Amino acid sequence: MSDTRESLSSFVDKTDRESDYDKILRRNVLVAPSEEQYDLLLKRLRQQLGEGRGEVILEIGGSEDGSENGLLDDELEAAVATLQSLANTLECSCVKLRERKEMRGIVVQYLIRRVLDQSDFLEIRVAVVGNVDAGKSTLLGVLTHGELDNGRGHARQRLFRHKHEMESGRTSSVGNDILGFDEEGNVVNKPEHGSLDWVKICEKSSKVITFIDLAGHERYLKTTVFGMTGHAPDFGMLMVGANAGIIGMTKEHLGLALALSVPVFVVVTKIDMCPANVLQDNLKMLVRILKSPGCRKVPVMVKTSDDVVLSATNFVSERLCPIFQVSNVTGDNLDLLKTFLNLLTTRMEYHENEPAEFQIDDTYSVPGVGTVVSGTTLKGVIRLNDTLMLGPDPLGHFQQIAVKSIHRKRMAVKEVRAGQTASFALKKIKRSQIRKGMVMVSPALNPQACWEFEGEILVLHHPTTISSRYQAMGKNIVIYFVSVTMSTLFSEVSNNQGENTFEASMDKRDTAMQKTGNKKGRSRRGGRGKANNNNTNASGTKPLPDVTNITPLTNRNNTTRVQ
Repeated sequence: MSDTRESLSSFVDKTDRESDYDKILRRNVLVAPSEEQYDLLLKRLRQQLGEGRGEVILEIGGSEDGSENGLLDDELEAAVATLQSLANTLECSCVKLRERKEMRGIVVQYLIRRVLDQSDFLEIRVAVVGNVDAGKSTLLGVLTHGELDNGRGHARQRLFRHKHEMESGRTSSVGNDILGFDEEGNVVNKPEHGSLDWVKICEKSSKVITFIDLAGHERYLKTTVFGMTGHAPDFGMLMVGANAGIIGMTKEHLGLALALSVPVFVVVTKIDMCPANVLQDNLKMLVRILKSPGCRKVPVMVKTSDDVVLSATNFVSERLCPIFQVSNVTGDNLDLLKTFLNLLTTRMEYHENEPAEFQIDDTYSVPGVGTVVSGTTLKGVIRLNDTLMLGPDPLGHFQQIAVKSIHRKRMAVKEVRAGQTASFALKKIKRSQIRKGMVMVSPALNPQACWEFEGEILVLHHPTTISSRYQAMGKNIVIYFVSVTMSTLFSEVSNNQGENTFEASMDKRDTAMQKTGNKKGRSRRGGRGKANNNNTNASGTKPLPDVTNITPLTNRNNTTRVQ
């Protein structure tokens, strides 16, 4: 009975709050709100800013049922003044995005963004994928440096990290580039002597888009998989060359994004050099693939600023897939793409009140500083001089470590919060003692390493039957779990529906996505975890499937009997 009372009381509280907000749902509530309505508007706006991690898009003049949309000129002026007052009270900027005319009057949408201090900014991570020669690095060079390409890849030269990349023009490593927006939505990237000062960009920015530039060539697929799993992207930007269309690794990268539930938008490049008939044929093929049962996307061609706002406000549903057509040489539609990136909001929920947890993506040895690790903060808040537990080491142990300094995008800060990437300088430890996939967690968690874990695995693509003691071509299977990459042997494989049961064994490193069912294995790095799966058996030789033949990921009940 007590449980019933508790649930009923929580429901009553919820309905009370909703009925309070019902008082401010009218079309003209911003025109002349009462004191009570003003307080409710302020409370509601503060809540929406918290849900959007510091920004929200509001519409003025829209009615709840859509029957009487629009405000007259004098009403709109009063409503905008009220919205400006609310924004100033919460230390936010108020930027007009678009307006449209309705039968009764005008409806306007505004972007409300919190003005942060110089040491803080909202961060959105975008993974850039697509086939080789699709123009990924060139587009990032144009966006981040503000200079158009010469048609021969000049813009991408600023982004390459290795000599062989400059010589071949192909990215082989995971690169990071940033694009900063101020509170008004203006780009703040200003190259000095051909290079970007990340610290100045972050100091001037309220939002920073971090581009994770991944490799497009098939031989670097493992690097691309690590970037998609270990760097925790919020969104994926799929690049397609207008002249080449859907070729090579494009479908594999799209299938990888779908498997990881990363929302994808498409950028079609090189429209300046592509004949109109070829462009239309490739766009039709792209739309057909996006609508296929394996993708179940709703493609939208973005051609105007209104399309940009509509796409950005509805993009979090994961079903919508905006398609941009740009040219890095002439600059066509690049402004639309920048506006879209400025309006993106994070899709993940992060818990800052829980004990800290940080995953390590890379390690460095900096002269004069010592050992430095970089990665993503998954939970909690990490402050300067905090003591954390680092591990597991090869024996599965964790050791205490002190944080000597913290940097975000090369800018020194005093703390980092959940969802933010950062670099830590650590005290009294050698780089050789740290490897990718380790974590730094709060001592309150009392972390323990596991040699064995159970998980549900979805098979995207596999040419043969997985059975007892399975090994792929005489080699161990590689699993990519967040930033952990280890080869594994299955010790036990069982089908959830009871159709088949397998015995298998796991070893020490990582595995690609395997058959459906609960699997046990041994691994030096691991922990108990589960992931939803589906039993789909496809044939072929490529590492990931043709997305047009994938069983819909939302259909988790159908399984295929493994022969």
